[in-house]
This record gives sequence, C-alpha cells and structure tokens, in this order.
Amino acid sequence: MTTTTDFANLPALLQLASAALPVGAFSHSLGLEAALEAGAVRDAASAERWIADYLALVWAEGEAPLWRAQYAAWGALDAAALAGHNDELLALRETAELRLEGEQTGRSLAQWLKGLPDLPALTAAHRALLDALQPPAWASVHAVAARVLGLDERGGLHALAWSLAENLTAAAIKLVPLGQAAGQAILRRLGGRLPALIEHVLATPAVPASACNFAPMLGILSARHETQYTRLFRS
Repeated sequence: MTTTTDFANLPALLQLASAALPVGAFSHSLGLEAALEAGAVRDAASAERWIADYLALVWAEGEAPLWRAQYAAWGALDAAALAGHNDELLALRETAELRLEGEQTGRSLAQWLKGLPDLPALTAAHRALLDALQPPAWASVHAVAARVLGLDERGGLHALAWSLAENLTAAAIKLVPLGQAAGQAILRRLGGRLPALIEHVLATPAVPASACNFAPMLGILSARHETQYTRLFRS
C-alpha cells in the first residue's frame, strides 16, 4: 500500500504538540499522582493502563467533541457558541485542581498564541473573542490555535492528544518512577492507539450533548490529591 504525507503544516503541528510549549502542563499530573498514592497505579503496566483510559474515557469522550465544536465556532467567529462551549469545557473539570489546570494552561496558551510573529490568520476578531473568554479553557484556546496555524481537525486533534499522552507519560516517569526507555515504550504504544481514537472522535457529533467524561475514580482521586500529604504536581 502506498501512502502520501502532506508536510505543509507539519511545523505547526509539531510546535502545537511540543512538550516545550510554555503552558505549564509539566506541573500537572491530572490525577495520576493521587492514583499512585492510592495504589491504583504502581508500575509501568498500570501507569500505561491509566493513561490509556484517560485518553479513551476522558479525552476522547469528553474534551475532544467539545474541541471540535470550538474549532467550528472559531471558523464562524460565533461568539455565543464559543462562550457556551467554553463553559461546558470548564464544567467537565470535576475538581478544583482539574479546573485550575484547564484554566491555567488555557491562559498560558492564549498568551503564547497572541505573541507569535507572522500569524496574520489570527485576526483582530479572533483576538477580541479570545479575550472575551474569561477564563479560557485549554481546549477552547487550542482549537483556535490549530485553526489559525492552518491545521485541519484531524491534525489539531493529533496535536492535542499527543501533548496529553506525552505530558502524562512524563509525569509517570517521575512518579512511578520509570526509566526513560520504559517511558518511551509506553509513549510508543499510546501513540499507536491515537489514530483509532481520533477517527472515533471524528465520527462523533461535534456538539456538547455528545461530550461525556464519566470517570468517577478520577474525580475521587483528584479531590483526594488536594489534601495529599506530599506531592510533586499541582493536580
């Protein structure tokens, strides 16, 4: 089978997916640290299962459909839809720490985006609508970043999912702890699952009613993390 690859927007995809993006994601584990404290995660295999479940149950079923709705709303410059979807994204964050992560990374990504040079696609209208989202959810800002950087939905979702998988794997390397080789093996396997996850997301209606992140253990453990005796991460 012969395949072709369009490299035209590859630099934008790599930049948006990069762990070097200055949004502070490295300081959050999204409940993983509390899962280790509770014994739900204890080694490489259980860490990989936890991250894979997060991607499949929380990201693909909850955040990703709303990301798609925001991507469409940014294309139409629909202020009402943008505000409504942003509220939905914030409401999906079940604990104070998870919401803090979404707001902090959203603000940081907005600042990064507005500071990029040579980006005429980020118009004054985009900037005004971005400023109106207070606070901006991470996925809301990521959706406009993908659009003005020239990424289509599939490319934007790949960037979003990869950055999440990489951040959680990096957290697992520190927390379990894991060696770098074990972490890269996990990331390789997780990366292999992303195309199917993204095709599932693209087949799901991009409307708020489709978003569901039913993950009660995550909510409980995240709430426990707020008073955990020792911790390295903010969430």
